[in-house]
Amino acid sequence: MSRRALTLLPLLLLAACSAQQQADAVAPSAPGFLLGLWHGFIFPVAWVVSLFVDKVAVYAVPNNGGWYDFGYFLGIVVFGVGARKTHVVYKDRVIDVRAKRVEDIG
Repeated sequence: MSRRALTLLPLLLLAACSAQQQADAVAPSAPGFLLGLWHGFIFPVAWVVSLFVDKVAVYAVPNNGGWYDFGYFLGIVVFGVGARKTHVVYKDRVIDVRAKRVEDIG
């Protein structure tokens, strides 16, 4: 077997394990994009609470699939945990290793 085939074989086997959902398994009232957005936004709190309370989950099951997932992703990354803008990096020196010199900026 070639090296490329040996690299792709585990990926193909892993892809074969992906879950599929029946189209009729989702109720019309299942959580969609907006609830996914909300659940992603409150994820940190829901996760901590879910450690102590059995009836609290961090992800709604069943949901309507891709749109819920997209809202959940946006909720976490854009509006939730990933949206922290309090860390500011200031660049006050540039070190040129090859020239062995330090330039002050400012």
